[in-house]
Amino acid sequence: MQYDPIKDRLGAFFSRRPFLQKIFYRLLDLFFLRSWYVRREVKRLLGAYPPDRVVDVLDAGTGFGQYAYFIARTFPNARVLAVDVKRDYLENARRFFARTPYAGRVTLACEDLTALQAEGPFDLILSVDVMEHIEDDRAVFRHFARVLRPGGRALINTPSDLGGSDVHGDEASFIEEHVRDGYNRDELEGKLREAGLEPVRSLYTYGPYGSLAWRLMIKYPMLMLGKSRLFFLVLPLYYLPVLPFGLLLHALDLRRENAAGTGLLVIAQKPG
Repeated sequence: MQYDPIKDRLGAFFSRRPFLQKIFYRLLDLFFLRSWYVRREVKRLLGAYPPDRVVDVLDAGTGFGQYAYFIARTFPNARVLAVDVKRDYLENARRFFARTPYAGRVTLACEDLTALQAEGPFDLILSVDVMEHIEDDRAVFRHFARVLRPGGRALINTPSDLGGSDVHGDEASFIEEHVRDGYNRDELEGKLREAGLEPVRSLYTYGPYGSLAWRLMIKYPMLMLGKSRLFFLVLPLYYLPVLPFGLLLHALDLRRENAAGTGLLVIAQKPG
């Protein structure tokens, strides 16, 4: 079994109750190194605004809604428009947010990013592991430039072309739904500039430490779950030694400047 069906099953299970959804979000934040990087950069970007200044955020490809929740919970002055094309994901997130204090500051909508209808203007656009799923990425970046406020930022987190979709040589990836294996840094920066956005910060994520953590904490357990659901029974025993070691690897990856990595994070600004 591939990565995406297991991910969808887990998401459906945890969406049954609000407290389970919160646990799910916390697990996603812990287990996925990309969340460590994204939350750090979002804190830096949104933390620069005065607390009394309303900040508008577009969560472009919200998925399970964990980043919209993180922003609304962390920044009381933030309003979030969270969009996605997956209606089942949106419906689960909509039920969850309706039972939180943040319902008035998080709006969910079904949107195709290649034909984005939102007008903005937004101070921040967040796109986390979305662009590798979209063929016409240039159209998406043009829409981002259109709806950003002058001086606003877009944060793009995506797999790199250095194995970011778990592709190694001729070996097929167990991650589905990707239309490209990943981005080259120059390619991604060039497409953003072409759309009218100027890259101001680029960094590789999932260097040697993070890539090892991905295999130990995500890939190998997913592969075992795909072979037999009985592995759910031994999963706690597996993570007993693996989780502390994996979190240490995450912290080490976050602290170093990776010369290369299987993840790529680029922040671009709209001039003005």
